[in-house]
Amino acid sequence: MGMPTRKKEIPTYSLENFRSVHRLKQEGSSFGYNEMDRSKYIPGFEIYSSVGLIRSVGPLRSAFYRISITVSGTLDMLIGLEEYQHHPRTMSFTVPHQIFQKDNISRDAFGYYILFEAAFLEGVLPAVALAREFPFFGLLGTPVFQLSEDELQRIVGLVMKIDEEVQQSRTGRVKAVQLYLYLLLLEARRSYERQGLDGLRPGDAGPSLVSRYLRLVALHYLEKRQVAEYAGLLGVSANHLNKMVKEVTGRTASECIREMLVQEAKSLLRYTDSSVAEIAYKMDFSDPASFNRFFRAAADETPLIWRNRYK
Repeated sequence: MGMPTRKKEIPTYSLENFRSVHRLKQEGSSFGYNEMDRSKYIPGFEIYSSVGLIRSVGPLRSAFYRISITVSGTLDMLIGLEEYQHHPRTMSFTVPHQIFQKDNISRDAFGYYILFEAAFLEGVLPAVALAREFPFFGLLGTPVFQLSEDELQRIVGLVMKIDEEVQQSRTGRVKAVQLYLYLLLLEARRSYERQGLDGLRPGDAGPSLVSRYLRLVALHYLEKRQVAEYAGLLGVSANHLNKMVKEVTGRTASECIREMLVQEAKSLLRYTDSSVAEIAYKMDFSDPASFNRFFRAAADETPLIWRNRYK
């Protein structure tokens, strides 16, 4: 018998290898794909209820879009550098290659989530148009917001329609799911617009700049580690960017980059079997001791202690 392959790189999870990361082996619900045989899956699309969800997910990155709908309870969510809390009637959206994390899921938490690849809606909407038509998927969009009770009921109604289609093998099953998913996104956009989240308001120039900075850092922190690089992308001076980030977040621009590097380290510690020394060199630290000091200053514990909590 051959030796198992060691995992050294943080995987960018595809739908094919993501299930073991977010689902318990014993599901306890027949909703959506919770207990469905993989042979019945629709390619590029998955839907679940939170029954059977692993209680702590991430930090990790995925190669698909995610929609979460919280019906009851609370949980903490981190998308890149931005922290959010889900309450009843919260919707959230993430895009491919963002690092995200879910934690502190309350015992009474219940909801639904949908995962889909960029190409899944091609028959209804080109992937390149997703962020334009649904701004919560865009760089400047607000990815987490509250629904009214009526909006929640309409969206949950569409979730039920999707579940009805995936459970059966009727003619036009895939097209029906695509159309119901589009209608669900449209309902979310109507709520988004109702709340005035679709445009900048007077005085928002600073927060908008900082939001763009945080999301650029979340996407490029591995190859761009200097504030000046992001200032160049944003068309401002490094001093101005530092000032605005500090005013809006209370953190320096450099601290934001370091926080993403900590998330990278946590992902490598939790989802790979690389040694701490291997992780240190992979992340361009001069030696493991430097990495240990960096991690301990940020997480208040050593990399090994942090890793062992997830064993």
